[in-house]
Amino acid sequence: MNKQTIIIAFLFITSGFLYYNLLVNPEITKSVFVARVIDGDTFEDNNGQRYRLKGINTPETNEPFYEEAKEFVIQNIENKSIEINSYGIDKYQRILAYSKINKDLLEEGLAYLYYYGTDSNYNELKKAEEGARISEVGLWKKSPNANCIELINLKFKESPKRCTNNEQLVLKNSCNIDLNIIIKDDATHIYKEKILQNSIFIKNFSCIWNNAGDTLYVRDELGLLIFYRYK
Repeated sequence: MNKQTIIIAFLFITSGFLYYNLLVNPEITKSVFVARVIDGDTFEDNNGQRYRLKGINTPETNEPFYEEAKEFVIQNIENKSIEINSYGIDKYQRILAYSKINKDLLEEGLAYLYYYGTDSNYNELKKAEEGARISEVGLWKKSPNANCIELINLKFKESPKRCTNNEQLVLKNSCNIDLNIIIKDDATHIYKEKILQNSIFIKNFSCIWNNAGDTLYVRDELGLLIFYRYK
């Protein structure tokens, strides 16, 4: 084997090792300067690299508590250096990051737990979310209409195959008022609907609810109506 072949092989192996560590190996700790907060769970460093806070999901634009979550992150980490554990890169080329702010957002009721599977931070984040939910702070504040709405069924497994418009949500409104509701999953699927007084509401979906686990959130303008998480 000649010298040039050895050098090329070495560079190939080294680049592969670095790629593996960046994308697979968890908990690579480093300091990052937060130059700009994009929203409640995304920020940018002074080189333009974006970071996505891992294990949580904050409200999207025009959702309740979007501005509160973003402002909370701005006040706590913007124009500051923070320690993060990086967990590789997502499909949008954002570095997945864990820092103290992840837990803080959950404790304030400004984020939801967002996991498929678990990691070393899961139990801590799960406990933080549970505390906020029990205290009914932020996103977990119950609507005074919560007793009106009952989850009858969420059929998330489509048969005979997936993506056949065979997922189904069934809700019951037992009160004498119509309710404008927002239905949301763990991802970014958001539906605005109306459930009429003393009626059964049925909605079919396709390829929305994750068979491996997901969460149903139903809200009205006054707060949370239904929270249902399955695995």
